[in-house]
Amino acid sequence: MSGRRLSDCCKDMDLLCGEDSSDVFSGESTADISSEEIDSWPEESIASCIEDERHFVPGLDYLSRFHSQSLDASAREDSVSWILKASVQAYYKFQPLTAYLAVNYMDRFLYARRLPETSGWPMQLLAVACLSLAAKMEEVLVPHLFDFQVEGVKYIFEAKTIQRMELLVLSMLDWRLRSVTPFSFLSFFAYKIDPQGTSLGFFLTHATKIILSNIKEASFLEYRPSSIAAAAILCVANELPSLSSAVNPNESPEKWCDGLSKEKIVRCYRLMKAMAIENNRRNSPKVIAKLRVSVRAASTLMMPSEEPSFSSSASLSSPCKRRKLSDYSWVGDDNSSSE
Repeated sequence: MSGRRLSDCCKDMDLLCGEDSSDVFSGESTADISSEEIDSWPEESIASCIEDERHFVPGLDYLSRFHSQSLDASAREDSVSWILKASVQAYYKFQPLTAYLAVNYMDRFLYARRLPETSGWPMQLLAVACLSLAAKMEEVLVPHLFDFQVEGVKYIFEAKTIQRMELLVLSMLDWRLRSVTPFSFLSFFAYKIDPQGTSLGFFLTHATKIILSNIKEASFLEYRPSSIAAAAILCVANELPSLSSAVNPNESPEKWCDGLSKEKIVRCYRLMKAMAIENNRRNSPKVIAKLRVSVRAASTLMMPSEEPSFSSSASLSSPCKRRKLSDYSWVGDDNSSSE
């Protein structure tokens, strides 16, 4: 029964599946969805997605495993960073949904099965396999398995090794790859705040950025996709002067659809705001760093005898590059079994 409801839900709600990632981040609306079409979506199907989403997230104690250090939070963060870099930021320009699904598969696998090592080559192999599966679900053009191993990897796996890991992931996930994600709810929630849809492109673009920018943070594993989507939409609404005064996260979100949790949405919203402040602080110019550069430059000008050191350091750049290439470790099929 849940499978039937999920298929009905996903048929109408996988809104980003057909969008080009360049359009998603361009600020333009890629889906010509009218308010009448939104009204035609049965609210029961949205509620069914909210009910079914629990089947597509790790268990409630998954986050506590990172707190207890039975799972390595830094290894997860590194794997998520690589997935984002390989999929949407630098290399293949996949859809945001593809990157989210890859991380979702990885988290669900880690909850269901313990790897022989909490970091190292098993985590990298898992990340590659999950990204490959997500690309096969959502992308039209999918790279060869070997080509998923872009710069930043420490180990190189044979294609058949990745295939074996894909099968293990599929087995652990019970072949349930058509997940309910925050992207399933974004347009519906956006129209709840902006019924005319005049800012739909802005909502989708910026909510997507918020979701992907926070996906590395393990604290968000506490929240279901619907709560993450609602919180992201509220964050975007606060950036629009025409809507910010009318939106109150403490009053409205749970009224958008049955099954939403006001407490979860508000907590997720506050976490997103806190993370935004923290990220802005990290990315702000460092006065001390600038001062050090100035002092170093002044010292260089005052000591011309040091100039030959620049040529000597430059001569080391080529060996450094060669060492970087030699840092890769080849992992063949005989070393790949994590079973």
